[in-house]
Amino acid sequence: MERSVFLGLDIGSTTAKLALVAADGKLLEAQYLRHGAAVRQTLSTMLDQLALKYPGMAVSAAITGSASLGLSETLGLPFVQEVVAASRAIAVLAPQTDVAVELGGEDAKILYLSQGMDLRMNEACAGGTGAFIDQMAALLNTDAGGLNELAQHATTIYPIASRCGVFAKTDVQPLLNEGARREDIAASIFQSVVTQTISGLACGRPIRGYVAFLGGPLQYLPELRKRFYETLNLDEEHRIVPQNAHLFVAGGCAIAGAASETVKA
Repeated sequence: MERSVFLGLDIGSTTAKLALVAADGKLLEAQYLRHGAAVRQTLSTMLDQLALKYPGMAVSAAITGSASLGLSETLGLPFVQEVVAASRAIAVLAPQTDVAVELGGEDAKILYLSQGMDLRMNEACAGGTGAFIDQMAALLNTDAGGLNELAQHATTIYPIASRCGVFAKTDVQPLLNEGARREDIAASIFQSVVTQTISGLACGRPIRGYVAFLGGPLQYLPELRKRFYETLNLDEEHRIVPQNAHLFVAGGCAIAGAASETVKA
């Protein structure tokens, strides 16, 4: 059977993503689940559901993500480096992109695409990522979605450190004790993520032109995107928020697999 359907798996630090892509680039099926460290069980469930929906379909698969190297060997699937997957997806789906900002569960990346490719990525600390946002949301007795709802009604931005959750907590707790509005604290937490991303990763290199926003936090938290827009002075024309931005790397993995002769059904 001719291989015309490609499967991309993106297994990150906190979530598992699946993208089934047709030869023409159309997204046929997508899944996004938090794995709670039960990576293999979650992946097995996702693949079982896919098999039930598409029984007998022959697909060519590849895998990417920070938690996928061991799975690549176990499953006998080719491993696609995350940056390669992201850049392939951008080239096909958002080719006008000059800079891509991607936030994940425990990592953050800035990918400069025009005027020479350059990758900036956080190292050991998860400050300014999805895990940091979850941690800060817990301080306000809510979750990331609740934080986004609160931030919609903010009127004041307070300085909050985002390099480390411990330092951020020492900024947030006094604000709570002093009776600061939870709405303002929520927006300030998002602003701290933006500040950490720009100052900690860009390191002075401008983020301008057409900017794409990728990853789960930027897909599901429009108030976080808003803080980026305002900080970077991005008008609507230069903001790129792809449909299914949280599945972008998984889709890029499928596209990269489709272009590779080493990928086997």
